[in-house]
Amino acid sequence: MADKDGHPDLEEFDLSKILHALSDANRRSVVAQLAEQPDGTEQFCSVFGMPWAQSTRTHHFKVLRTAGLVWQRDVGNGRMTRLRRDDLESAFPGLLDQIIAADRKGRVGSQ
Repeated sequence: MADKDGHPDLEEFDLSKILHALSDANRRSVVAQLAEQPDGTEQFCSVFGMPWAQSTRTHHFKVLRTAGLVWQRDVGNGRMTRLRRDDLESAFPGLLDQIIAADRKGRVGSQ
């Protein structure tokens, strides 16, 4: 059962929710940026350089959180975000590598 913040248990991971979350290039970029950091790295939502207003940012991070891609915790008036790397690899082996590759391809193609 998902916790009070909407983080699903590993058994509740749903590929369609994950793919929906990743269908947005900016959300996919957040996941890829976290994946490029050492395991367990946490970042404030504001550091990802996304072109989102505060209310929109809240929505996009909720989509990532409820899909099971990230963990978030409140810190002061912000939220720290970290990738659920081990859970993703356990549920869908190799998916994270594909996310990173797609994000890199998208960045190269847009230059």
